[in-house]
Amino acid sequence: MRTERPRVNPLTAVRNLGILAHVDAGKTTVTERFLHLTGITHKRGEVHDGTTVTDFDPQERDRGITIFAAAVTCAWDGHRLNLIDTPGHVDFADEVERSLRVLDGAIAVFDAVAGVEPQSESVWRQADRYGVPRIAFVNKLDRAGADLDTAVASIRERLHPAPLVAQLPIGTEDGFTGVVDLLRMRALVWADGDGAMTELPVPDALLEEARRRRRLLEEAVAELHPVALEEFYAESALSAETLGTALRDLTRTGDGVVVLCGSAYRNRGIEPLLDAVVAYLPSPLDVPPVRGTYEGVEQERRADPQVPLAALAFKVSATATGRLTYLRIYSGTIEKGDTVWDSGARRTERIGRILRVQADRHERLDRAVAGDIVAVVGLTSARAGSTLCAPGAPLVLEPPTVADPVVSVAVEARRSTDTDRLTSALARLAEEDPSLVVRTDSETGQTVLSGMGELHLEVAVEKIRLATGVEVDVGRPRVAHRETVVRGVSGFVFRHVKQDGGAGQFAHVVLDVEPLDDPGFEFRSTVVGGRVPQEYVRSVEAGCRDALTDGPIGGFPVTGLRVTLTDGSTHVKDSSEQAFRTAGRLGLRDALRACATVLLEPVVEVTVTVPQDAFGAVLGDLSARRGHVTGSTTRPGSALVTATVPLSELFGYATRLRSRTQGRGTFTARPTGYARVPGGVVTAR
Repeated sequence: MRTERPRVNPLTAVRNLGILAHVDAGKTTVTERFLHLTGITHKRGEVHDGTTVTDFDPQERDRGITIFAAAVTCAWDGHRLNLIDTPGHVDFADEVERSLRVLDGAIAVFDAVAGVEPQSESVWRQADRYGVPRIAFVNKLDRAGADLDTAVASIRERLHPAPLVAQLPIGTEDGFTGVVDLLRMRALVWADGDGAMTELPVPDALLEEARRRRRLLEEAVAELHPVALEEFYAESALSAETLGTALRDLTRTGDGVVVLCGSAYRNRGIEPLLDAVVAYLPSPLDVPPVRGTYEGVEQERRADPQVPLAALAFKVSATATGRLTYLRIYSGTIEKGDTVWDSGARRTERIGRILRVQADRHERLDRAVAGDIVAVVGLTSARAGSTLCAPGAPLVLEPPTVADPVVSVAVEARRSTDTDRLTSALARLAEEDPSLVVRTDSETGQTVLSGMGELHLEVAVEKIRLATGVEVDVGRPRVAHRETVVRGVSGFVFRHVKQDGGAGQFAHVVLDVEPLDDPGFEFRSTVVGGRVPQEYVRSVEAGCRDALTDGPIGGFPVTGLRVTLTDGSTHVKDSSEQAFRTAGRLGLRDALRACATVLLEPVVEVTVTVPQDAFGAVLGDLSARRGHVTGSTTRPGSALVTATVPLSELFGYATRLRSRTQGRGTFTARPTGYARVPGGVVTAR
């Protein structure tokens, strides 16, 4: 009698992962090696040659950096890998945020010389926010000064995971030729030229060190994994199978991070990294069911093609083939021609085409199922963050967060005849990239484009020029200030009385305004005796929030304050929710004018790498820019300076740094919050 094999769910062979890192750590090179080894490309692409698959945009190839998240699909060891190569520059962190929202796992790439860099830390925290399991790849071990242990120490100290080092390098710097696999105690060596991998016994010179590190790995895993701990106590060692299972469990729970190493540029260490993706990162079945709500009721959808559809749009782009909407399908199935429900726009849409994306190339599909990442053509209302679901089973999924823009420029078409084309292009840009905001200045009438940094805005303007041919004039960048209260007021009385025929408006409120240590806004009510009914209290809060958009100093948003409604009264006929909302808005505006307030400006943490002979000049320049140096370290031939600098002082800094260091200096910056603008306190008027 023939025994049937149990059916294996095909979703177990799917991995949805991203590549995360600081700019120039080697993310795109790792992706290119993946595509070459899995047979997607026949020639290895190089960033410096502009021949990479994922950096296909002209600006990416000209600048040598990743700007837009690019999706590709490849296969390894019977598994399908849906891979997203994300930007590393801080100005494009929103692209990383949207990608992480839909991924099940990630590879964090670190430079073996620099270790954890500022943007490495930022993307790591973004992944923490979404609970994305990670493995770490220490890249560029062939560089002078590369050291795996130093890089791992920086991971432990700055990111605070439990790094579980699973490999030992063979050779150092230019002599790096391979790694020792500590799980199976074997040497993996790559030849020059074709880069073919050879499996060999561990070299005698490294055998003792490999055994020592294997023991350290076993002890670290046993401390974190109960099953491994039992075997370790019983056998005083862990088998390769137990160790592999424990590493998978610890990776998926986030209790540990497997660390591998290599040199992507020289094609060394990539095959074991692909094996680790398959072995340790989760499939769509290994992550919890996606949660959403509809009309206040929470629902779950598991990764099953047979249940109702639930998909999240995480990227929108305009291409020569039409408007592409990138989807992560969490449950259900979509087919060409299907009708889906856009929960945000509250309308139905029709799926025109379904595409498997290979960066700028597309392969048509008839259907896509739970666990897939695909692009669809035909949607007109969907935006990044929109939920698409079955019309009969509506659901709203949590969208990715969008950071507030910090830099603004005024833009206008050089020729008046191009104004309408520029307006359309800006609207399309804001639709594709939610971190770009377009508005019209009410005082000057100028069109203002706001984004995450100088480079972000520069790329956006250049994209308009390349796509439409419109020449754009750009004003000097301006930063997004905030206002806050440093000394509040108590018992501020405001009465809103309006009588112009018919039903009048009456609302009486008494407000306390005080500073709040944290950014944001807090509202509470201490009214007793029902003097202000609860529905009117909610209206007062809504009115106060309306007032926060326009501060008393320069009309900037107000943050960092607490408002308490302490008393008030109503009129039997003329009081209404609208009247109390108006009283909240106008009352808080007047109260803020009576407070002592200050202007806040965005500040960033700048990390500058400079030659030793330019160290003093760079320090002086940072001080002149109101920078506060927080640390410095010395490396062979160079120095690393960390400082907190107002964002407004960094405009044009790249050019100045190059001139002071003869083109050898580099810097990165990441937002750290807001600080007071020098000039004192604006007191009550």
